[in-house]
Amino acid sequence: MKKAIVGIALFVPTVMFAQDKKGTVVGVPYTIEGTISQQHNPATVYLRMRKNGETFIDSAQIKDGKFTFAGNLEEPSLASLMLVQQGSEKPVSMGRDMLAVFIDKGAISVNTTDSISKATVTGSKANDDYKRLNDQLKEVNDKSAALQKQYVELSKKKDEEGIKKLDAEYDVLDAEEKKIEYDFLDKNTSSPIAIFLLNQIAGYDLKPAKVAPLFKKLSKEAKNSPSGKEFAKRLESARKTAVGETALEFAQTDANGKSISLSSFRGKYVLVDFWASWCGPCRAENPNVVKAYDKFKSKGFEILGVSLDDKREKWLAAVEADKLTWTHVSDLKGWKNAVADLYGIRAIPQNVLIDPKGKIVARNLRGEDLESKLEEILK
Repeated sequence: MKKAIVGIALFVPTVMFAQDKKGTVVGVPYTIEGTISQQHNPATVYLRMRKNGETFIDSAQIKDGKFTFAGNLEEPSLASLMLVQQGSEKPVSMGRDMLAVFIDKGAISVNTTDSISKATVTGSKANDDYKRLNDQLKEVNDKSAALQKQYVELSKKKDEEGIKKLDAEYDVLDAEEKKIEYDFLDKNTSSPIAIFLLNQIAGYDLKPAKVAPLFKKLSKEAKNSPSGKEFAKRLESARKTAVGETALEFAQTDANGKSISLSSFRGKYVLVDFWASWCGPCRAENPNVVKAYDKFKSKGFEILGVSLDDKREKWLAAVEADKLTWTHVSDLKGWKNAVADLYGIRAIPQNVLIDPKGKIVARNLRGEDLESKLEEILK
């Protein structure tokens, strides 16, 4: 179940525009004209979105109840607007007055009385479709929010059985959510939010057999957009690294600068584990991986950790702290790690289990699932 669509990071007033080699701005122009009619105190509106693969952040002071943004974009993009009162004691990243809005070419109006989260948005076809989708998802999202509250309470009580029951309920809601998204996309293949929605349906562990037919149905405009071309690359990568395929060969250096190849593990079951020291879920999963390694390493099981760190010291400190005694490699390029790119990794933790002949036999085994799979194949 997707708990949130727009993530909030620390806002820093800065402006970036993509440019071609001649220095001209790439894309089509957009403007956002905002009105907050009952805003009388000094305040700032922040705009945050992804542009050209980078985080774009801009800010505008409210004057006489109005604010304006202008820029260029290559395709419709999901953004967040946040209203921050001057003198607010809350850090910007903890602000509550936010609005998720799909920015599209042309003039967009954002109007409200006092809270930007309650604003009405007009002038953006992409946002109109985004709102229609969210209206259809409202009941599912409300149920999910209720489950999240229950989850917090059960976690405080350390009620493992209660949490397992909630997991089953989440699975039901997730299936309902996916069906709504699938049906919406199937009926709106030319929508400006089509690729965004396809990414939502695909999730981080893309299944080619499921999403390729959907991608094929999309309009040429959607497929040829920057996000469409990126999704096509992601789809191709997923096809090459699916269960049953021969694992793609790679080599990367360990902490001592020695090149370690995947083929050097031939003859054993090897888990290629994508993680990073800064990844909370990865660190939480590490005890399960350690347990599986200790139990099966004498039976022909090995692990090759691929770190998406960019700082050597933090990478090695996490290896030591979490007692990860297997082989580790990294090119210290963060999300641009060459092996992660080769395997189409867009979120971590992720892993790929490879058999002694080099075939991929499973992907993304977590917790008990990893141990159960190893029990099955290493009897």
